[in-house]
Amino acid sequence: MKTPADASARSPETLNDVSEIAVLERIFPRLPTSSAQLLGPGDDAAVLAAPDGRFVVTTDMMIQGPDFRLAWSTPNDLGWKAAATNLSDVAAMGARGTALVVAIAAPPSTPVSVLEGIADGLRECCEALAPGCGVVGGDLSASDALTLAVTAFGDLEGREPVTRSGARVGDVVALAGRLGEAGLGLELLFRLGVDAEGVPDAGRAAALRAQHPDAVAAQLRPVPPLECGPAAALAGATAMLDVSDGLALDAGRIARASGVGIDFRSTALGERIDVALGGGEDHGLLATFPPEAVLPEGFRALGLVTADAGSVSVDGEPHAQGGWDPYRGWDGSVG
Repeated sequence: MKTPADASARSPETLNDVSEIAVLERIFPRLPTSSAQLLGPGDDAAVLAAPDGRFVVTTDMMIQGPDFRLAWSTPNDLGWKAAATNLSDVAAMGARGTALVVAIAAPPSTPVSVLEGIADGLRECCEALAPGCGVVGGDLSASDALTLAVTAFGDLEGREPVTRSGARVGDVVALAGRLGEAGLGLELLFRLGVDAEGVPDAGRAAALRAQHPDAVAAQLRPVPPLECGPAAALAGATAMLDVSDGLALDAGRIARASGVGIDFRSTALGERIDVALGGGEDHGLLATFPPEAVLPEGFRALGLVTADAGSVSVDGEPHAQGGWDPYRGWDGSVG
């Protein structure tokens, strides 16, 4: 006969069972160390070296519900994606990621192993995609929904930042990274990764990962081409951004900031143009280059910059700038 003590011994240790100090003591050894770190976790703030005298900084949140489903993503996936998406924004400025600050809020009933898995994902992503980048601090708190907030820092290495506002008429529009695959992964998860009532289902999601590994991984565990950001800056990119909310929507951001138009060639967008333009979350790098520039390795031409200020078009025909809006959801079809 099982006793209450036996059941308790097998229950996973939760955040409610331990102190914040104890959790941090278990997380810190799992986190990567930044090569720019002069003073790391443990004080009121970290101290980082900035050899260039300037640095780029960006922040992003991932919240259970609108941004991820625990039935679909493992804790390791969450840590990986939180690092990758922020480092992609750093790369889009032409910089190299140097450090992350990570804040996590979670329900007290959350197993400690979930935070350990997130820490492992952060470390694995940095080691694989941004060697030398590490976690230099952060915060823990309680919340009804698991929430990750990451701030990323990057080194320009003496270069000028590549912004959204420098595209010029006649420039070549080019992309590094995947196009539309994450949108397909999301479509599959919402269509086949749910039960009969439409609730995300871990078993069905696991089966999908086995059947469609590339598409599902592109959504849950993206691999942005971080090295292409500095390479684009060195090649003379005039404008650049991370494609996170959909190619059409993000191209429109360059168009409006630069006072130009973006015209895509349909033949460069693949078989499913709707997914390529509206899917989002591929975290590729969309950049514009002078017509005489040699595109750096990893980039492929998608179209041209036009004089039609603020517009996005395909083969000269206007296209809606739909994509992801956190307050409205998907404005555009990926189905």
